[in-house]
Amino acid sequence: MIYCVEDDNAVRDLMIYTLNASGFEARGFDSGNGLFDACRTELPQLIMLDIMLPGEDGYSILKKLRMQPETKEIPVIMASAKGTEYDKVTGLDLGADDYLAKPFGMMEMISRVRAVLRRTEPKKEAKIIKIGNLELNLETYVVLVCGERVQLTLKEHKLLCTFMDSPGRVFTRDQLLEIVWGTDYTGETRTVDVHIGTLRTKLGECGSYIATVRGVGYRMEVMG
Repeated sequence: MIYCVEDDNAVRDLMIYTLNASGFEARGFDSGNGLFDACRTELPQLIMLDIMLPGEDGYSILKKLRMQPETKEIPVIMASAKGTEYDKVTGLDLGADDYLAKPFGMMEMISRVRAVLRRTEPKKEAKIIKIGNLELNLETYVVLVCGERVQLTLKEHKLLCTFMDSPGRVFTRDQLLEIVWGTDYTGETRTVDVHIGTLRTKLGECGSYIATVRGVGYRMEVMG
């Protein structure tokens, strides 16, 4: 959702139409009051904020947005007929993420919106599991042994992921067959032993982390 604060009805309607046509959801307001009321119900991804507004101007609205914990991280693009460098710098210094000088084209607006959203999108932290000298990235499927990358097959990776995600837990061969090979697998449990052996070999010195629990199955040792 993108909020557009613009007192010119024609300009605001065109902005909303263009944003909706470009795949965004957009709502418009002619003042800061409408904006803050809407923010109490739904926080937007981005705010298009005109500077020259009746009553409270865009600079004052921006200050309030940046002071409130709920809205301080929302990207804001300032838009105004004021085109001097001073006005642009003022908006950016107050915390605006970009500035559009009127009159601006709708395609330029869309380009700026997309660019700001890309820059301000929260970075996802890759989920990485580390046990001893063994490291597994659950998003990229990269496995590192003492910092060196190791190539695993899909089944080997699923086995390793199962163990590392629950260190210390004992898995029976039947459980591993169901988790890695699926409930429809009709082969022998010996398949698990063969894959565990290959996995240990590929993991080198970290292969010993996968311990055999005699008469039961396997577990990943909990390292200190």
